[in-house]
Amino acid sequence: MRNAAPGSSAVRGRIEVQGLGRDYRDGKQALTVLDGIDLTIRPREFVAITGPSGSGKSTLLGLMAGLDRPSRGSVSIDETVITSLDEDRLSAFRGRHIGFVFQSFQLIPTLTAIENVRVPAEILGDAALAARAPALLERMGLSERAAHYPSQLSGGEMQRVALARASVTRPAVLLADEPTGNLDSAAGERVLELLLEAQADSTLVLVTHNPELAARAEREICMRHGRIERIIERARDARAEAGSQRLGSLVS
Repeated sequence: MRNAAPGSSAVRGRIEVQGLGRDYRDGKQALTVLDGIDLTIRPREFVAITGPSGSGKSTLLGLMAGLDRPSRGSVSIDETVITSLDEDRLSAFRGRHIGFVFQSFQLIPTLTAIENVRVPAEILGDAALAARAPALLERMGLSERAAHYPSQLSGGEMQRVALARASVTRPAVLLADEPTGNLDSAAGERVLELLLEAQADSTLVLVTHNPELAARAEREICMRHGRIERIIERARDARAEAGSQRLGSLVS
């Protein structure tokens, strides 16, 4: 397992979490929000992380994304121990290998939809990846909204722009925090369909409160009090049955 610079790997999108924990200080008291997490996610797997509010699921997702530092333990993606990288190398690795979809979209308000999609590729200085932006917006059904600013878009449209932005670098890992939580049922269903399409290229891990959405995953990681309470493995036929039902209650 490398803890140096990220390198190429024949298998893309494998996530290894070992002994992961995260503590926060509340005055003089330490608050443990995540403890003793051991988890392996296979390349191109679709995993849902569920649990009540305060169970640590969003904290776990943020640590897997390299958006936060753990108090103990490690996270590895394709043999690179991202928790051992310095800030510059972690930022470079994250920009190239990890896509993140925020519940609150996090679009830049002064940029148009297509400019927002291009941002990760432009940070990398990769013109070829930036050139994917029009095709991604077309795939999201947003070609006619490319020149619109976030304030001119609906919630569902903003989430699709955010998904296109997270996908523009062809990341090995795509992480999503409550991606349908702020959307109505029709917009949420469309975003889910697009996330499942993205799984063809990326490992997909999402946090959700919604049981119907979680039922679409190959595995459901159920969390409580900062620990993994149980893991539900789903057979392919069970996932297909869940997928055939209309997801009318996607909104949490």
